[in-house]
Amino acid sequence: MDAPAIFTEADFYQQNFDPQAYLKEYYSMSDSREGANVFLTQNLKSLHKMFSLDELRGGTLIDVGCGPTIYQLLSACERFQEIIALDYTDQNRRELERWLRNEAGAFDWVPVVKYVCELEGDREKWAEKQEKVRKKVKQVLKCDVTRANPTGAVSLPPADCIVSTLCLEGACKDLPTFHSALRNIGTLVKPGGHLVLVTVLGETYYAFNKQVFSCLRLEKHEVEAAVEAAGFEVTFSEAQPYTVSEECMDCQGMLGLVARRRPSVECEGTGGEQP
Repeated sequence: MDAPAIFTEADFYQQNFDPQAYLKEYYSMSDSREGANVFLTQNLKSLHKMFSLDELRGGTLIDVGCGPTIYQLLSACERFQEIIALDYTDQNRRELERWLRNEAGAFDWVPVVKYVCELEGDREKWAEKQEKVRKKVKQVLKCDVTRANPTGAVSLPPADCIVSTLCLEGACKDLPTFHSALRNIGTLVKPGGHLVLVTVLGETYYAFNKQVFSCLRLEKHEVEAAVEAAGFEVTFSEAQPYTVSEECMDCQGMLGLVARRRPSVECEGTGGEQP
């Protein structure tokens, strides 16, 4: 499958992104979905490792670009008291809310939850973990990472941590926009708070349900430089190759990164940083 020649705009996501088809393609754990399983399990292991770090704990976690998924919250929910989930696309937020309300027909995350519980040492705690996520997600709100104030008219208190997984590379058409988006979401976290990022490397597209979506091709050093320029100090950064060959995406690697927001910051273009 060829990559899209043009950037997938936000309106296209709003009109064409099918959350159920996306979940089925990328988050179904089964023997017949070996490639998707590798992609998912690598991300789950990375998130487990990062959210096991001592400094990642606190009151509020904001999930930026949550999509219709909860996998990124399964390790995180053990370390934070409340979670606010943000996404641009209306149908993604509706799909997430269906699962949070435990509605019939919502996506079955149980195999994924069991896998994370196994990483944590007790596979049988899956029901308890599902309930924990449902209780801790307090709000599901619209956001746009390309805007200086991502949540618009809704004002949120600065969070102890923000997590963003597989979002910015889809929302940003070029590297300057990626830099800008990181500065924008950085405003959601308090000085001294943390950013947890999971991004694909070397990917130009991903596809499902006969729809192709563009992806900003990123290298590890470019992500790290953008995070630093947004006023953060990278404290953990680990890239892993992705060697499964699939038609649905051309991902070459995955990056898990943790960064701490500097206590006093002037971002790039405003005369340098303050100590």
